[in-house]
Amino acid sequence: MGGSPFMESLRKELRTRHYSLRTEKCYMYWVRSLIRFNGMLHPEQMNNTHIELFLNHLALDKAVSPATQNLALCAIVFMYRHLLHRELVGLEYGYARAPRNLPTVLSPQEVQRILSVMQGQTRLITALLYGAGLRINEALRMRVKDINFFDHSLFVFRGKGSKDRYTLLPQGLHSDLQAQIQHAQYIHKADLAEGFGTTSVPPSLHRKYGNTLKDFSWQYVFPSVTRCRHPHDGYICRHHLHSSSYSKNLRTAVVQAQIGKRVTAHTFRHSFATRLLQQGTDIRTVQELLGHTDLRTTEIYTHVVGNRRAGTISPLDIIAMQEVREPDAPFTYQKQPLPI
Repeated sequence: MGGSPFMESLRKELRTRHYSLRTEKCYMYWVRSLIRFNGMLHPEQMNNTHIELFLNHLALDKAVSPATQNLALCAIVFMYRHLLHRELVGLEYGYARAPRNLPTVLSPQEVQRILSVMQGQTRLITALLYGAGLRINEALRMRVKDINFFDHSLFVFRGKGSKDRYTLLPQGLHSDLQAQIQHAQYIHKADLAEGFGTTSVPPSLHRKYGNTLKDFSWQYVFPSVTRCRHPHDGYICRHHLHSSSYSKNLRTAVVQAQIGKRVTAHTFRHSFATRLLQQGTDIRTVQELLGHTDLRTTEIYTHVVGNRRAGTISPLDIIAMQEVREPDAPFTYQKQPLPI
């Protein structure tokens, strides 16, 4: 299926429109699933009923999340709109409304407990996620040239939505980052000695910069342990560390630290934003550091901070603070006579 002319045409269309490799894989997967569900029927011969049955199958039989339902529908709409040049009119299946869940955040003490059981690259990546508010792929894609020790800043190239931005570089990570850069340089020198040394980049950059991509400044701070063939252009390159490797180490650390919360790489980004707001950082500044286009996306963290950010105190706590009592005496609420 992956090598069929139709699927290769879909892949070409995705790359022509500069979709990320991750999105390409997702869209290809869901289109394949649609075709297999309908007995290998070609999408040109399908009608709305075939698509609706497939989406209902995902929701009812597979019990996928609303986000996964929407991703499958996006892939199908893309295929029909851009490859078959046909709009899905009258489809009795809209995008699922995902529940609005407040993000899980960690206290500084919980972050410290997790960091205390980590070592090496895993610890440094986690510290960057929490200290700079990075997404996991942004941390792994960081190159040597993106780090500015003098200004204490990190350059995030083509973050989510292909947006560039600057964020904080924690001063406490300078020595660890410099040690990691030396490790990356050792690997790069070995690659050059064997006739390689090119880093992986988007296709447009490879054509533009060519052999410049062998310069150390272009190398990933967290390089992969092996070289690979570039999925678009076919040249031998060294990619960055894969996120699955980090996720596995993170799960182990969370168990060892005895954290009773569901913790993912993104949890540290949530905790970064929440902590900044608790410290009184302007929400516009937090928006810029996180790279959010819409302020409403950042405002969800004000709900996590709650009354601590606004300085609001519970009326019950006010009574407790005003109550005059003996230091060791138990606290009691006294009924006051009503004014006449």
